[in-house]
Amino acid sequence: MVNVVSSRILLQPTDLERSRAFYRDDLGLAVYREFGSGPERGTVFFLGGGYLEVSGRSGAPMSAALRIWLQVPDVAAAHAELAGRGVTVLRPPVKEPWGLVEMWIADPDGLEIVVVEVPADHPIRYRP
Repeated sequence: MVNVVSSRILLQPTDLERSRAFYRDDLGLAVYREFGSGPERGTVFFLGGGYLEVSGRSGAPMSAALRIWLQVPDVAAAHAELAGRGVTVLRPPVKEPWGLVEMWIADPDGLEIVVVEVPADHPIRYRP
């Protein structure tokens, strides 16, 4: 087994500055670190228990096979805040048959981000 001590998602957007602004300003992710200089600098954001690195450039948007899953304490409050900031909401919060409350948003390249609330009575929560 490989001893993994840290991990991150690497995202190469079509427009680096636009995506950096989205994750920093619209989603409100805190910056862990930046590297490089000028308009090509990379930014690593805190992402709950991991990190999201936005760096480099891609000639095409992300594959639909990739999504980011973000757990928040209150998805209705996140919906109001993100919609107020102009974030593209693909689907407002809905309680799914499996018990999670999910909202779907998109980043500037159309990458789908699932914003999830785990209700207190859901079995995914730890209960002593």
